[in-house]
Amino acid sequence: MVMCYYMTLRLRGTVSDFYGAVSEQLTAARRLALLARRRGDNMKIGIIGSGRVGYSMGKYLSVGGEDVIGFYDRHPKRADDAAAFTQTKSFSDLSQLVELSDTLFITTQDGEIANIWDCISKYDLNNKIISHFSGSLSSDVFQGIDETGAKGLSIHPMLAFSNKYNSYLQLNEAFFTLEGNDDAVRTMSAILEAHGNHVLHVAKEDKALYHCATSVLSNHVVAVLQSGYEMLEAVGFSTEDAIRATANLVKCNVENVIENGPVNALTGPIERNDVGTVRKHLLSLNDVQKARYCEMGMKIVEIAMEKHPEKDYEDMISLLQ
Repeated sequence: MVMCYYMTLRLRGTVSDFYGAVSEQLTAARRLALLARRRGDNMKIGIIGSGRVGYSMGKYLSVGGEDVIGFYDRHPKRADDAAAFTQTKSFSDLSQLVELSDTLFITTQDGEIANIWDCISKYDLNNKIISHFSGSLSSDVFQGIDETGAKGLSIHPMLAFSNKYNSYLQLNEAFFTLEGNDDAVRTMSAILEAHGNHVLHVAKEDKALYHCATSVLSNHVVAVLQSGYEMLEAVGFSTEDAIRATANLVKCNVENVIENGPVNALTGPIERNDVGTVRKHLLSLNDVQKARYCEMGMKIVEIAMEKHPEKDYEDMISLLQ
């Protein structure tokens, strides 16, 4: 975690420059929030669930000047800790939190969202925004919400919440996707954009594909790295040495993709159309490794053909198939 922050700071400038930029952004957000309060339309946010997302969103918005009422959790000690961390209140009575809030964030695990909705749908929810933070579920999980007068919303920050006490520091640069009731989307978009965030709208029928994409870009990358580390371990590297030895290779490649796009960043024997080297790779692998290599290799061929339309990759395709 420390290394990630250090590398981020190196890329963007000095530590003072980084925190100066964050401070300037938060100051602007506070001004907007204070202006909203004077108009009397600042939303009052209650958070149900005291996990990493709840901690992070509560801290991020409260530091930015939003009126975060506090937390409810079925484990009271967790709500107490989240409230202390965000300098808000802890609620033992869910109905009280609902009553005091005009916006509710459900930040529990996906499987609990429908259950939480069943619990709160019996309360007076007229004109309240009810939102969850699942990447895969749409606002349809709030069955019968129109009958309550509430407005359903799904919010998903495109960020891996690795630590409930530190991840809020990365939220200032996170993209958020929103889906749901039009009024709720407009309201939350305005709040997030006031904090400097980019907001994208996703159709409810596209939520599953959207979440699949984020999983591939996050979790599947870990699987690819682990596969490479295991190959290095097979030739004598320890796990620690494999990670350390390839750290710059991995970081520079990811940075190159982010800066220049996948097509321009692509290198390696498949991109060069080096059939002989790829054949040697395949001969060194067991059946499981070979299947993974070929599957990813075919995708690399697609990218390589876009980069080099003049090259004939037929022999490479035949080898990988």
